[in-house]
Amino acid sequence: MKNSGQLSRRSLLAAAGFAGLAALTGCGAGDTEDTKDLTKKRTGAMETYRAGDQFQATTALGFTLLHNNMPNYPLRKDWLFWRELTRRTGVTLHPTTVPASDYERKRSLLIGAGDAPLLIPKTYPGAEAPFVSSGAVLPVSRYTELMPNFREKVRKWGLTADVDSIRQADGDFYLLPGLHEKVRTGYSLAFRTDILEKEGLAAPATWDEVHDVLKALKSAYPDVYPFSDRWGQPTPGGALFQYLGPAFGTKAGWSYTNTTWDAKAEKYVFTGAMDEYREMVAYLRRLIDEKLMDPESFTQSDDEAIKKLLAGKSFAISANPQELTQNYRYNLGRQLKGATIDMVPVPIGPTGPVVAGSRLENGLMISSKALKGDDFVALMQFVDWLWYSDAGQEFARYGVKGTTYTSSGPGDYHVADGINNLGSDPAAPKDLQKDYGFSNGVFAYGGSWALVSSAFSPDETRFQEAMTARRPIAVEPAHPLRSEEQEQATLWETPLKDHVTQNTLRFAMGKRPLSEWGDYLAELKAKNMRQYIDLHNKAYERFKKENG
Repeated sequence: MKNSGQLSRRSLLAAAGFAGLAALTGCGAGDTEDTKDLTKKRTGAMETYRAGDQFQATTALGFTLLHNNMPNYPLRKDWLFWRELTRRTGVTLHPTTVPASDYERKRSLLIGAGDAPLLIPKTYPGAEAPFVSSGAVLPVSRYTELMPNFREKVRKWGLTADVDSIRQADGDFYLLPGLHEKVRTGYSLAFRTDILEKEGLAAPATWDEVHDVLKALKSAYPDVYPFSDRWGQPTPGGALFQYLGPAFGTKAGWSYTNTTWDAKAEKYVFTGAMDEYREMVAYLRRLIDEKLMDPESFTQSDDEAIKKLLAGKSFAISANPQELTQNYRYNLGRQLKGATIDMVPVPIGPTGPVVAGSRLENGLMISSKALKGDDFVALMQFVDWLWYSDAGQEFARYGVKGTTYTSSGPGDYHVADGINNLGSDPAAPKDLQKDYGFSNGVFAYGGSWALVSSAFSPDETRFQEAMTARRPIAVEPAHPLRSEEQEQATLWETPLKDHVTQNTLRFAMGKRPLSEWGDYLAELKAKNMRQYIDLHNKAYERFKKENG
């Protein structure tokens, strides 16, 4: 962006009562006729709006919204959420309801036809890319000076690099992501702790110790595969590979992408060809070869894996905090007297005590049509308050203090008696989501650790405390592809990823010897691996030069 253009926009915003942070403003294609004078787009906007202020429109406003309708809490017009939101902000939302099962497809159709509502939430980073070149969605990075709460959290939580990672080739970002203060880890191994205690074994802290514990269990129970896993479909070993990969310095499973940043070489490398990836696969191969892991782990259904656990035919399984308490522990207690199970912090591997994961969550696209309205500034202030202010996030998650919850301060929230919240009181006559519209995934995501952790069970609290004490894996630098590059990369990407997935499974299960790893690399090269990586490194160098 030219300096004159940047100063022009910033001075206009300052005149309207806003101070900008240069690090958070967009530096894309520059000002357009629509962005030169936002003073003409202030209908309903607050004259002075700062971080922590309650947004209240100066005149009644209404904005359209695409609503991801969940089957377990379908939208109701009588939700307290709608009434209280209008009372607090002066804004009435007009939702277009789309079933969750069809949300992504319908969203694309509406945007492509020019019929999308102004606010388009529940969009994950990367999903906005197809709509950039058409100009259908707003380059929101150019207007973050209107969003003091968003800017404050990015600055306070050190999220600049994270946000930069979703910038497109023009230097702008087109998605307002959910922002987290800390990484929240979702998955790890769970062990039958009563069996460990019986055999005099401590819960493993490293992947080497996992091997040793499984080997000891195999010795004590020779007819059992100690580890039989789930979440094998549609991505084989999706959960296991997701938390195993970072321990070896790579990405795999649900988190797999073809590109990984090599900080030492200062360039992107092909993930499935990394030495670290091979070491990860070799580790699993060892578990399979020694009959410590059930080979059906990569193909069986979740129900089949859980049945083995509940029948005492396995002693370890991938878990998340919800499955641990609501499924494994509950059902084990009913079927096996004295059985206990706990998650361990993700075992440590060659990379040391690291924690992997993004601090960006699904977020919000805004239709470019919003900029044409004379209430554009008010819309941005409203979005900033509801999705990024402490008060807005607390409201979206818990509702109305004294009605749906009580609180003595940040991090201390208690849902009112007679209201169930995510299983807290299944017998309660009312439900915070179904009956009131709060804790709705369309509005409630991101937030401070005090807010996010307030709903943790004691098990998850212990687990997350251990994980957040570890070193976060650095955010990979931005390397956005231009539209013509993206078209070419797409032609190569799926065949490459599919080949990695298929051969990862073959190597791990012993259907292909690791001595053929070199042949596997040659096969990747034949599928344009080098050209694919060169394309991404070219994009990285270009973006660094233009925006560094």
